[in-house]
Amino acid sequence: MRTAEKIVVLFATVLLAAIPTKAGDWPQFHGPNRDNISTETGLLKKWPEGGPRLLWTARGLGHGFSSVAVKGGRIFTAGNVGDQSVVSALDLNGKTQWQVPCGGAWTRKGFYPGSRGTPTVEEDRLYYETSLGDVVCLDPADGRKLWDLNILTEFKGKNIRWALSESVLIDGDRLICSPGGSEGGVVALDKRTGKAIWQCKTGDPAGYASPVLAEYKGLRMILTLTLKAMIGVEADSGGLLWRVEHLSYADENVLRPIYHDGHVFVSTVAAGSRKWRIDVEGKTASVTEVWKSRQMDNHHGGVVLLNGHLYGSGCAFNRNKWICLDWASGRMRYVADGVGKGSLTVAAGMFYILGEAGTMGLVLPLPEAHTVVSRFELPKGGEGLWWAHPVVCDGRLYVRHGEFLYAYALTEKPDPA
Repeated sequence: MRTAEKIVVLFATVLLAAIPTKAGDWPQFHGPNRDNISTETGLLKKWPEGGPRLLWTARGLGHGFSSVAVKGGRIFTAGNVGDQSVVSALDLNGKTQWQVPCGGAWTRKGFYPGSRGTPTVEEDRLYYETSLGDVVCLDPADGRKLWDLNILTEFKGKNIRWALSESVLIDGDRLICSPGGSEGGVVALDKRTGKAIWQCKTGDPAGYASPVLAEYKGLRMILTLTLKAMIGVEADSGGLLWRVEHLSYADENVLRPIYHDGHVFVSTVAAGSRKWRIDVEGKTASVTEVWKSRQMDNHHGGVVLLNGHLYGSGCAFNRNKWICLDWASGRMRYVADGVGKGSLTVAAGMFYILGEAGTMGLVLPLPEAHTVVSRFELPKGGEGLWWAHPVVCDGRLYVRHGEFLYAYALTEKPDPA
């Protein structure tokens, strides 16, 4: 076994021991733990020339940048079909099972028309927020609508320049979303009825980020980005814990915040990367900046924290490069071309990196260097850049582009479907 392969096997073993989640489902944006790390094993460590085997191509999903959720043997995503935003359910062979309109679509020319957020799926409910603020609850079995409301109308919010983009968060019996505005910066809805449970009136417009749940010293917190700030909200009451101004180019606060060990990290265009320490006293909390770096200013491809290092691509600084930062200090470990600016996910001890121009790369997840083990060019035909984040689930790679969804086999075994 070569040295690089030994490193991959060792890394995968450590990673799987640390993350006790179930392979086979990817029920929401960035997976079961919302950290974009899969527990997959047994995947190819190098791809054949031309890439892994293409299992199928689905089309007719509508145009958009939504990724996929995978739950209970079905694949869920969203897109624009005409002037409607629709959610689609496919079986594992790529055949459409149902397609349901959920409100108006984002169609503004010059502002990247298309869907944004990814559905969030539980056992008997699917939740989705459209670019225009319609939040719907559907039965994932048949697409039957159980409830819906427009959060911009309900909470006196106003849509933002590039349209709402968050993927909603489920916290127990609550659905967390961000209408922004004076009446509901962040709100918790009863996930069974859509009725408001609490409202955190930040006064900020909504950002483009998806919220995350964190718990530290007994305090449960919702962390997210508004258009102008990084905020923490007390998860049980909706009280605002802190608001730290964080201004990005064109207000593009997109990154899902990363929480780890009493700290929170964000990275956005031109503003760069910042890490804060969270200080908790009972039911109150504040943050103190630990470090700041302009070496990585992530656009909307996401950042992954893995084994004490942060990995993501740059935009204004180190433009279109891939960067690794040390979590503790913020020191840059490398900057490299790779497959160009894009998005990533982690599975079986490897990075799966999708360049926004349509190149897929398999990369060693090491801080010493950005080593692309394999790469291939994705099919042409979809509209726009490749901005939907890739998903690795149950031995497959799913890549969305416009109205198309591609499924690739990542094992040498027969496909499980």
